[in-house]
Amino acid sequence: MRPGERPEIANLPLFREMQEQQRERIFTGSFLQVFPPQLTLFERGQHADFLHVLVDGLVELYAHSAGRDTTMRIVEPVTSFILAAVVADQPYLMSARTIMPSRILLIPAVLVREVVKDDAALMQATMRELAHAYRDMVRALTDMKLRQSAERLGNLILQQDQRQGGTGHVHLKAEKRVLASLLGMTPENISRAFAVLGGHGITVNGAQVTITNRAALEAFSRPDPVPGDHP
Repeated sequence: MRPGERPEIANLPLFREMQEQQRERIFTGSFLQVFPPQLTLFERGQHADFLHVLVDGLVELYAHSAGRDTTMRIVEPVTSFILAAVVADQPYLMSARTIMPSRILLIPAVLVREVVKDDAALMQATMRELAHAYRDMVRALTDMKLRQSAERLGNLILQQDQRQGGTGHVHLKAEKRVLASLLGMTPENISRAFAVLGGHGITVNGAQVTITNRAALEAFSRPDPVPGDHP
């Protein structure tokens, strides 16, 4: 990691409250790299040798079996992945690949486990990230079980609008086929879902979605009554 990059990384939530000495220990042993799109970062079943922290870009976590892939999560900056495998010293349960050019901090897993023992602030930040990941998983599972496909898509649009400033103009960062896989749908189904939502308060132009009637979209999509954990 170049010296000029260290202040930016030091301000990330995972490292912000650490002791300076322990943070320097992390930085000295880490690598900040830029990866091109559609690059596989690791495969399911590989041992977790590094903690990955997405600084810029977009990453897809997915599982595959018998020639089929399914998207499990789309990682947006700034967050770590897959922290649980690193803490538990276990193989990855998902594979990861970049969706767009991505800047990723690679921290050796052994180093993470060593420093967590010596730095209470890093331990607390690690616990928070694990808790957020668990709660995100519960929300995703609840969404899958309680909402129909068009409702799931509408709920995702509302979530993205909140993350992108609440202006009513949403940019879909991932391709629609990836969004379809994330929501448990086929590409054909997601096209029909967008058409359904056209009658419930949105217009679509490529990757740009405009919320024209928020009340109608919320009434149809039934957003989670419990606010999200992330701003």
